[in-house]
Amino acid sequence: MRFETENSYEVQDKIRQFRAAILPIGAVEAHGPHLPLGTDNLLAERLAGRLAERTTSFVLPTLPYGQVWSLRNFPGSINVSNEALIRMLTDIGESLYQQGFRIFAIVNGHLGNAVALKEAARVLYERVPELKVYYFFYPGTKEVTNEVRETASAHGTYMHADEIETSYMLYLAGEYVDMSKAINGAPVMTAEADCTPTPWEEMTSSAVLGDATLATREKGEKIIERSLDVMADMLNRAKERLAVEEEADSGSKKQQ
Repeated sequence: MRFETENSYEVQDKIRQFRAAILPIGAVEAHGPHLPLGTDNLLAERLAGRLAERTTSFVLPTLPYGQVWSLRNFPGSINVSNEALIRMLTDIGESLYQQGFRIFAIVNGHLGNAVALKEAARVLYERVPELKVYYFFYPGTKEVTNEVRETASAHGTYMHADEIETSYMLYLAGEYVDMSKAINGAPVMTAEADCTPTPWEEMTSSAVLGDATLATREKGEKIIERSLDVMADMLNRAKERLAVEEEADSGSKKQQ
């Protein structure tokens, strides 16, 4: 359910019922000629919506800006600092806790946000330990990705506008993909790029890190559905544990 469409008179009871809020977070950045600037937002938002359906959770409005230092000089990219993201996420988390949520799941569509998300989760762990925080970036997909991939990854960690991410888009937001413009990117990635700040224009002129022409909706479906299974299992288990803990706490108070 979309949190933003609720009203203040009815939402409190629903928060007590659902207990979990899912925040999609992405970025605005270059994704080659075949994908839109908001690719990461679209992926995070639609993935979060499906996860909410499987876990009976609220979906918060998308946080659309991310840390895109590496791609900030490409046309259309908008960069915010890790510090800004950490502050925003911790403020949101504390506010959710005050409203009655006890599970806060961040569905991330942009790898560049990972550092900020992890640090924000640690801050919230210290400030509001009763709030269970998850930061998801396609968990549980390593094996299935290797199964469907037709070309080797350009990098051990990065996945950008390539065969895999374009397949995600074809499955989740295919109406925004123009496969007639898909290209085979050829990044020049050296070991030094992992050891020193390296703007991506030094490695690629297209921001496509692989062969996007090999992307298919079917590949995207296999990977995304696997990730949804993993995320939904985590959240549903967390909700079950929370229900048991709250029932035990309620029983204890009655005995007192």
